[in-house]
Amino acid sequence: MDVTFQPQVLRWARERAGLTDEALAGKLRVAPAQVQRWEQTGTLKLSQAEKLATVTHTPLGFLFLAEPPDDRLPIPDYRTVDDAPVRRPSPDLLETIQAMQRRQAWMRDFLIEEGETPLPFVGSATTQDQPRAVAAAMRKTLGVQNGWADAVSTWSGAVLLLREKIEAARILIVINGVVGNNTRRKLDPNEFRGFVLSDPYAPLIFVNGADAKSAQMFTFAHELAHLWLGADGVSDLDPLQPQPVQRAPLEQFCNSVAAEFVVPEQELRERWAEAQKQDEPYQFLARCFKVSPIVTARRALDVGLIPREAFFDFYNRYVEDDRRTQAARKSGGNFWNTQNVRIGRRFGTAVVRAAKEGRLLYQQAYQLTGLRGKTFDQFARNLGY
Repeated sequence: MDVTFQPQVLRWARERAGLTDEALAGKLRVAPAQVQRWEQTGTLKLSQAEKLATVTHTPLGFLFLAEPPDDRLPIPDYRTVDDAPVRRPSPDLLETIQAMQRRQAWMRDFLIEEGETPLPFVGSATTQDQPRAVAAAMRKTLGVQNGWADAVSTWSGAVLLLREKIEAARILIVINGVVGNNTRRKLDPNEFRGFVLSDPYAPLIFVNGADAKSAQMFTFAHELAHLWLGADGVSDLDPLQPQPVQRAPLEQFCNSVAAEFVVPEQELRERWAEAQKQDEPYQFLARCFKVSPIVTARRALDVGLIPREAFFDFYNRYVEDDRRTQAARKSGGNFWNTQNVRIGRRFGTAVVRAAKEGRLLYQQAYQLTGLRGKTFDQFARNLGY
């Protein structure tokens, strides 16, 4: 059966998925000329429209709209490319934010019902405060001391420890490199590295798990700074480019706080003499602070330890090496450990408990966690239920 849609809506569905005519045709196994005809006439078979909706990650009902819907993110967008705002978020990013908003809304109601009190640190800072003071307040709340990262042997261990500290502070933390549990829909770190949903009861930090562990440390700190300001936002978190990029004052402030949190100036200066004796001083410092070497190099520049020329030289060499490293990265790991990260132990425990106590329908629990049936039951057992 042929159905007629608005051609501009079909074109919108393809473009928002980042697909060319040829790419969409390949996924649908039709000739590119066929896709072009659809976008000129708006007419195609219903079965083809259903496949198109699936391939472009578009709800089928959207294709029946008279005009393309507004693709703007539901939270402030601080991402930039070449100093210009990113105009259109991918379906992957949109769905991820919407899923996290649903989790947060449920968790907020659950915590209020449990008698929890608002978290005093959410919105406790302003951009008029000193970044060093805000970073110190963040460390105090999380219970991490100077030199904490150096005491952990690996980057993964440091990320795990910081994640546990964040959850202990009653902050929901999710690390995921795909949309839900769909390993075919990988999140692109070049589109975003993290976002935060501020709330006094159920603040939520999402970190793109497809990013390198060393980069995730800065993302954690940046999103924590957003919470201290009480400000939602999605960021690309690329404050380390060799040329200055004009960013919103709030983002500049969060970057400054994050830099002081992960690489405190005093600790950096104390270690600088030792680092200078190393063949690779920035890599040495990166191992100490469990961040990317580019973070330590930029931090050295910002506090006046190296000239801009030295930073540029290292930056260009590092970026090229990092591209090769990222291309060789492989994903994997224990499924249940992955769920603890993708769902979060704090949130997962609350959902399982509510379901076991009959306060939440299992169907709703499945929707909130992305797990179903025996898989959900096994997840519950792994949490101790």
